Amino acid sequence: MAARHIVKRTIERADSEVIAGLGDAGTATVHEAIGRRGYLGPDLRPIQQGTKVGGSAVTVLSHPGDNIMIHAAVEVCQPGDLLVVTNTAPSTHGMFGDLLASSLMARGVVGLVMDAGVRDTLDLRAMGFAAWSRHVSCEGTVKNTPGSVNVPISINGVIIEPGDVICADDDGVVAVPRSEAAWALEQSNARLANEQDSRARLQAGELGLDMYGLRQKLADLGVKWVD
Repeated sequence: MAARHIVKRTIERADSEVIAGLGDAGTATVHEAIGRRGYLGPDLRPIQQGTKVGGSAVTVLSHPGDNIMIHAAVEVCQPGDLLVVTNTAPSTHGMFGDLLASSLMARGVVGLVMDAGVRDTLDLRAMGFAAWSRHVSCEGTVKNTPGSVNVPISINGVIIEPGDVICADDDGVVAVPRSEAAWALEQSNARLANEQDSRARLQAGELGLDMYGLRQKLADLGVKWVD
């Protein structure tokens, strides 16, 4: 019988250049480019501003208010990874702080997505460790309950597999399946090129109303222009 609680040491990761490219593209672009999928929801917020990252998901499934599995996950992290933590039930506890961040930074981890609370946020910002969380909370945790590392998890209905690409910035967090990462980057780059053309036209004074064909659409919907 398979173990109920596991720590999987080895996972497959996407190409590092693809991961970096998706991180640079930004969550809004990636989300739109892959068919408006992968967004983890508006309630996962950055504790900092002006940070944009991409990383390979190391996933953690924890018990609410217990961060022992985060400590277990640190050992299997590699440079370029991004830790993604959820719980078996909702939690507002501050499950992560500056000491765990110090440990992750020593292993080259680029950030954290926490479906619970983080604390020591002032210190985390000063350290340059990027975090996105559902809550900011000083409430403490225990280290008593087993969970798993590098298993499939779900946040706001989005399934995240170990090794999936996580993009995170000021707008939120988007997960891209590892198997789609290269395609997602192609789609994102194409969207960025199209946006650059649109930006130039708008800056030259063309109206989005005309550029996007919205004038006729509004007319078809019964909108009339009057003086």
